[in-house]
This record gives sequence, structure tokens and C-alpha cells, in this order.
Amino acid sequence: MPPMADARTYLAGGAWIEATANPPIPVVNPANGAVIGEAPCCTADDVDRAVAAARAALPGWAATPVADRLARLSALREALAARGDELALLITRQMGTPIGFSRAAQIGLPLRTFDITIAAMAALEEERTARSRILRDPAGVVAAITPWNFPLHQIAAKVVPALAAGCTVVLKPSEITPLDARIFAELVEGCGFPAGVFNMLFGAAETGAALVAHPQVDMVSFTGSTAAGRHIGAQAGRDLKKAALELGGKSANILLDDADLSVAVPQAIGQCFVNGGQTCAALTRLIVPRAKRAAVEALAVEAAARWLPGDPEQPSTRLGPLSSLRQRERVAAMVARALEDGATALIGGTAAPEGFEKGAWFAATVLSGVTPAMEIAREEVFGPVLVILDHDGEEDAIAIANDSAYGLSGGVWSADPARAERVAARLRTGQVMINGAMLDMEAPFGGVGQSGIGREYGRYGLEEYFNLKAITGAASAGQDRGSNG
Repeated sequence: MPPMADARTYLAGGAWIEATANPPIPVVNPANGAVIGEAPCCTADDVDRAVAAARAALPGWAATPVADRLARLSALREALAARGDELALLITRQMGTPIGFSRAAQIGLPLRTFDITIAAMAALEEERTARSRILRDPAGVVAAITPWNFPLHQIAAKVVPALAAGCTVVLKPSEITPLDARIFAELVEGCGFPAGVFNMLFGAAETGAALVAHPQVDMVSFTGSTAAGRHIGAQAGRDLKKAALELGGKSANILLDDADLSVAVPQAIGQCFVNGGQTCAALTRLIVPRAKRAAVEALAVEAAARWLPGDPEQPSTRLGPLSSLRQRERVAAMVARALEDGATALIGGTAAPEGFEKGAWFAATVLSGVTPAMEIAREEVFGPVLVILDHDGEEDAIAIANDSAYGLSGGVWSADPARAERVAARLRTGQVMINGAMLDMEAPFGGVGQSGIGREYGRYGLEEYFNLKAITGAASAGQDRGSNG
């Protein structure tokens, strides 16, 4: 593998190039405020160079046989797995997630992405109608802009299917978590990908905006806030570029009147608090039978009390710091407004946990007395904050759950799985977990409404990176798979 690239460089056309003009951006450990690295802030000139490299490499990579593309991705998967422990610790130090979760999810999910995407691409069959052959052409040059909360997972969720499909990529990771992305890029270099197939820029919003607006970018794949997604979607719409946008959520978790509260409530706390609550699909609204609210509150406090803050590098820790002081201030302000609006903090609140005043720490918080009209019940918090709302029966619970601009995830708990499934089918959202079911990465992931456009994972995510072409009257219809499935 090539030696570690200089921290002020970015990757374009197979070369590490020193970024122009702007001072570098420091990378800060949110647990203690220590600066642990830096990354450049790329300019429009840097964007031009990276996109030009991706454009030049596109014809050759698109024409590369599928088996050869997948062989390189398989090699990259093994290289990533070999660096798994190192990358897990680096992600923990960049954004604060506990090391146990970092190993299981921040590394485990990207590896799973490689596995299911490679299998999905290998299994694609050429399609035809009675008179036409249907081809899948690569979408082209893809701008991939990834978030800080699942940094390596989201890199894999975009880069792996794009490269498998025959696209070339310009990646811009979050400025909060650039260090794992740099290692990823170095691993790509070591796995025989042609120069320019994968390129990587660093920077903040301005760099991303220049990348999205670049006329030689054919598709934008973005994961992040709904506010940023609106701007990116508007720019892509003006240019008529393909866009896949995985945005925010305010997902509902419904407890029906026959749910086993002793099981459901502790798991519902975990469905909200995992990764410090910094998960777009977190189930942050717990909608409970009004008559059982007191029992739910008692169980929620008991469960939340076990989510104690601790050194995120210790395997026993469940709750690390938030990603930054800025994020902590944002979460605290939202909780403060909720308390002013009449909500009650059953546990936690706006103060930093005792003994954790330095850094971006926020206590596990459960709010009750919340109404559907409150901001805290309608807007994404992105912290370990669960809100409890009352319902007066199944129909009311569904109405409250669907009374949201978002629609990314959801949950339903019932002693009758068939009943839970009937309720789940009526929720306006992209996925629903019944009785605490785990994420299925072979199923489509994505949202409706303000939660975005498009899907990720498996065959469904792979299909986002193709343009369909019909060749009508082709003598070879259905007989020659070609290079792109």
C-alpha cells in the first residue's frame, strides 16, 4: 500500500495533490476537545481537477467487465476488513461513538455493504420486453457527499454500488470525520483501481456545493440534513442531474395496547439512543397508550439510567459524547425549548452529565408530556433524546405517527405480529421495524417526504447508479449480458 498521504492533500486522478489556498480544517475529538488531525479545505479549482479525472476515467471503467470490477471491490473489502480495528478506533475518536458500536456497526455495516452489493451486481440479469433489449448504463460521474454519524458506512453505501455499476466517483466526506475516508482512499489505491475511477476531496459546505454544481457531474448521492438536502436537490433539479438524497427523520415507535412493555420499552430506548441518538433512522417518538403512560415512563427512566456516559474507547461504554460542541449546543437548545413548551424531563435535561463537563457530552434524556404540535415532536434532534406521546387507540396512533413531514423509519410493538404488520403497512415511511427487528441491509433503505429521494442497500441501492436504455428491434435481445448486467 502507498505511504500515508500528506494531511493537506486530496486524491485526484491517482495522485495526492496539495489543496490550494484555504487553511486546513482541524479534526477534534469530541470526548475531550483534543485536535487529532486535519484535512484540507478544497477550492473550486480542486473540484475541477477531481471531476475532470473522474470524467476522463469513466469510459474505460464503464467498459471494464463486471467480473473485473467486482474482483477489485472484493480486494478492497478484504483490505478494509484487515484495518477494521484501526478504523473503528479512529471513527470513535473523530465523532465519539462508543468503540463497541464502532466495531459492530461503523465497520460491520460497510463490510456487509460490500458483500450484498457484489452479490447483487453479479446476479443482475439482462432484461427484455417482447421487442426490446434493456441495458443498464452507468449513471456517469457521481458526486458522493457523506455525513459524520456513520462515516465509513455511508462511504461504502455510495462508493461501492457506484463503482460496481461502472460509474466513477468524486467523494467528499464530512469535515468532522475525514480521517477514516483518507485511509479508505489509500486502500482503494492499493487495490488496482485505475487512476481517476475514485477521487476524494475534503472541505465543508462550500466544497460540496461546488461539487454538486459542477457541470461534469452526472449524479449526486447525498446523506445529511434535510436543510442541506433541499439545496442540493434544488441544484440538481436546475441542472437535471440524477439525485439520491437520504435525509432526516423523526421516526415514530408505536406501542399498541397489547405490547409487552417490559420488553418493548427498554428496546425502544436503545432504538433511540444508539450511536448517541445521532442516527437518521432513530425511533425518537415513542407513541404509547394513554392509560399505560405511567408504566411506560417508569420503565423508560429505568432503562435510560443504564445509558451512562463513559470513555468511548472502553468496550463497556454505551453512551459517548455527541459529535461536536456545536451539536451539543443544538440538542441542548431544542430540549430547553421543549421544557419551555411544557414537556417534562423524566431523566436527563440540558445540563452536561456530572463529571463530563469538558467535551460534547449530553445525558440520556426522556421527555414526557409532549404533544404532537411541539417542535421536539416534529423536528430531528440528533441526540439521545426520546419523547413520549399518548395515543387513544390504534387509529389515533397511526394518525400521530403519520403527522410528520418526515418518513424514514418506524416501529410497531404488539403481542400479535399480524396486527403489528397491518399497522406497519399504514405508516407513511420507508421502513418499519416490528417488535424490535434488526436492520435488513438487503431491503431498500430510504424515505418519503422530507426524508429524501431514492434508496440504498443491496439491489435497490445498486439500481440508483444506472440509467436504463431500451434497444428496440435488437437481434441480440436477451442473449448477451454485456459489461453492465
